[in-house]
Amino acid sequence: MTKLFRFFVPPQGWGKIAAVISGAMLGLFFYLVYISNAVSYLSDNPETCVNCHIMAPEFATWSHSSHREHAHCNDCHVPHNNVFNKYYFKAKDGMRHAAMFTMRMEPQTIFIREEGKRVVHKNCLRCHGDLVHNSRLLAVTDTYFKSFNERQCWECHRETPHGRVHSLSSVPFARVPGPESPVPNWLDKLMKK
Repeated sequence: MTKLFRFFVPPQGWGKIAAVISGAMLGLFFYLVYISNAVSYLSDNPETCVNCHIMAPEFATWSHSSHREHAHCNDCHVPHNNVFNKYYFKAKDGMRHAAMFTMRMEPQTIFIREEGKRVVHKNCLRCHGDLVHNSRLLAVTDTYFKSFNERQCWECHRETPHGRVHSLSSVPFARVPGPESPVPNWLDKLMKK
């Protein structure tokens, strides 16, 4: 244990420099958490998804859909089998998105990945499973039920809940909430003087 402790203790004369560097790194970390609004991603608030401007068409089309009243982004796009898997998936997907947006690698048109497709399909069935399995409610053929696990829900329900979102220009006049400014009010007022 003492060897491990000695490993983290800086050599003689380097204590103040190590403290300043450590403080700067810690300050930079907390600044990045603050500026990226990282805490908001722990919630299920759909406005969090619009922290990135590229998600504006998806938010706008969802907010005009019937799903708006009953399902938010995480209800469809995150697994719900357990809490750990939910936040692991959110963290993994969020880190990929953050890296892509930081490196300016985001595509003009967003397409869901295979892993995301599986999650969305399972969540469709989680909410609408009674409709799919109750043949008295739906007038469909036996062929549909046999191929039901092989098909995706959106093969028939193409415009649910996002409509035809293909690019940033698909909803040019949509009004979506923008992220709050990370600049503190006192600094904003000082800059306007």
